[in-house]
Amino acid sequence: MTKHHKKLFALAAIASIGLSASTAFAQDVVVDGTGVIPYAIDARKVVTRSGAGLCWRTGYWTAAAAGTAPAGQFPVGCGCDADIVPKEKCEAAPPPEPPKTVQTEPVKPANTGTVAEEKVRLNADFLFDFNQAVLKPEGRTALDNVAAQAKQLKLEVVIATGHTDRIGGDAYNQRLSERRAAAVKGYLVDHGIDASRIYTEGKGRTQPVTGTQCNNVSARQALIKCLQPDRRVDIEIIGTR
Repeated sequence: MTKHHKKLFALAAIASIGLSASTAFAQDVVVDGTGVIPYAIDARKVVTRSGAGLCWRTGYWTAAAAGTAPAGQFPVGCGCDADIVPKEKCEAAPPPEPPKTVQTEPVKPANTGTVAEEKVRLNADFLFDFNQAVLKPEGRTALDNVAAQAKQLKLEVVIATGHTDRIGGDAYNQRLSERRAAAVKGYLVDHGIDASRIYTEGKGRTQPVTGTQCNNVSARQALIKCLQPDRRVDIEIIGTR
């Protein structure tokens, strides 16, 4: 018998004993066990295969049954007769599209009060002796009024900014302005204002308010008097009523 005749004989034998003639699958095909099952199964509901890995068809086998009998996610025929079952039945459905994010406007908090902003400019010569950072009695009285104003608000912040005149060097005046602002904070804290709400800074001689009006004053005492407005502490109180 020639090789060609042997091949034809083998294919005929397969058809006669009811073997599916599709590509063999190494993995088990487990049917759900409901409805018409077109293939022989064992006690585990696993489709029985030949030694060549081909599924055994039963007398109930039809192409329709192979494409409908469930075996997990796909019809049983996908594991035994994939060349017969429509391709789309043997492919996993695409994952659903993620839900679209709905853009919403942020919810604005309810207006619980009126924003209040108080600005107080205190003469540094009134708060401190010239060239000093120790509060004078008159200065303590003035800061008592500042503390009272702050306590009337739902306080957000108090900003104390110290300034000096132009007499003296930059570094010295910077330190002096910072020490005066710190003295103001210390007094307010001692009188009931939350220290975490009070911020201080010193501007030294960098922000004068006298402009050029003292440029022609040469005598020291006269110049000190002329530059008095530059020596100040600005206090800003911000909160809600």
